[in-house]
Amino acid sequence: MSFLINDSKTPSIQRLKLRSDFLAIAKGKYFRSNALILQARERVTGSPIGIRVGFTCSKKVGNAVARNSAKRRLREAARICLFQLGRPGWDYVLIGRSQKTQTVNFDELLRNLCESIQKIHESSSK
Repeated sequence: MSFLINDSKTPSIQRLKLRSDFLAIAKGKYFRSNALILQARERVTGSPIGIRVGFTCSKKVGNAVARNSAKRRLREAARICLFQLGRPGWDYVLIGRSQKTQTVNFDELLRNLCESIQKIHESSSK
């Protein structure tokens, strides 16, 4: 897969860090795939410019080393897919799945994330 990363038209991506943001997004739309769970919500307040993204893995994923490894994979997949498919004014949370996020082939992880983003936006436009 080849992805265009640096383009003047691509939105900025910022990290979500506040628990209240994660809880608000959890009330939005979600899509489960084989390797991850994607939660997304369109922002109603604040700047519609830019994309915000957060990452989380529970202890079900494994010990700290396993969780950090899974989050590193999710961050890289998000960097690639959100530049292509993410919409400004939206917040996304990527959740690692037990025994899946770490072990699945990275191309499949990318495919799962890209498909999840497309499904979320298809359901929001209906």
